[in-house]
Amino acid sequence: MQSILTPNAPRAIGPYSQAIASDEGWLFTSGQIPLDADGNRRDGDIAVQTEQVFENLEAILDAGGSALAGVVKVTVFMTDLGEFAAMNEIFARRFGDHRPARSTVQVAALPTGARIEIEAIARRLR
Repeated sequence: MQSILTPNAPRAIGPYSQAIASDEGWLFTSGQIPLDADGNRRDGDIAVQTEQVFENLEAILDAGGSALAGVVKVTVFMTDLGEFAAMNEIFARRFGDHRPARSTVQVAALPTGARIEIEAIARRLR
């Protein structure tokens, strides 16, 4: 197994990796919240925060030899499912025709006061 670390996404804020690449060709990302690469929270509505989360995921997937096209499963955590439609619009645009399996759950709170967190499981593409 290999830890993935890229300066193009925020460093882990705890004792974990941005992602782990398995010897079998899988990439498991840690949950990404709307922090920029310098660790500053991106404030704004759910659309702004979701875009930042996707920027982070794409950077980590790239560093691990994958991309959104390699994602097979996504888990989305939101503090307000009333914002689902706005998140879903960005999700659909970012993934294009690719449709990974997905679970979306509402949670009471997320680190740093974020409104959304997304984690992914992907197949390494290179």
